[in-house]
Amino acid sequence: MRVLIADDHRLIIEGVKLKLRELGDGVEFVEAETVKQLAEKLANSPLPDIALIDMAMPGADGVEHIKETIETLKGPDDDGTSRLRPVIVLSGTEDSSAIRHVLDLGVQGYIPKSSPPDVILNAVRLVVGGGIYVPPEAMKAAATAAPVFNGHGGDGLTTKERLATVLTDRQIDVLKLLAKGRPNKLIARELGISEGTVKIHLAAIFRALHVRNRLEALVAAQHLGD
Repeated sequence: MRVLIADDHRLIIEGVKLKLRELGDGVEFVEAETVKQLAEKLANSPLPDIALIDMAMPGADGVEHIKETIETLKGPDDDGTSRLRPVIVLSGTEDSSAIRHVLDLGVQGYIPKSSPPDVILNAVRLVVGGGIYVPPEAMKAAATAAPVFNGHGGDGLTTKERLATVLTDRQIDVLKLLAKGRPNKLIARELGISEGTVKIHLAAIFRALHVRNRLEALVAAQHLGD
């Protein structure tokens, strides 16, 4: 596995490398300390299998370097094969609005730099397995901000019954997979539909649940059983 770590603090890079070596003997690291170096590393072949990127690096223009990394890692391998190469944001901020913003860009995880080493390792394992890692603090913040369905309402209906009144069966299928941390590509694969159709369903789900993004939808979705 080829892991790209982009951060302007050597201590962070070395600490993350030390912990991620526990992923296995075949882990190879690529490093960048500025946005310019990040672009240079992404221009070289082969592309990394996963990238962990600081949100505030020297040369950063907002989150443009994250957007560009996401787009680059969507590209095919040298043999033309396309596959999911996830991007995780490393950041010193735990602001829920910042987390929601980058998740909406299409990253598969957000790891605060204050996280214990084991959390970083397990978050990367989750993302490599096709999931999405959202820090618990962000989930709590979104839960208080988003008007979601929780258990039984005043109408006496269960969560599933209430969702069934505003969502189609297919939209509920999409929501369940979202709750399991699946990115759009894997949701499409498991349901046998296109990624474009997944995006259409997600937009309808956001409107129906009165939420603004994937994070708040995840809070709503966590109340769904199998």
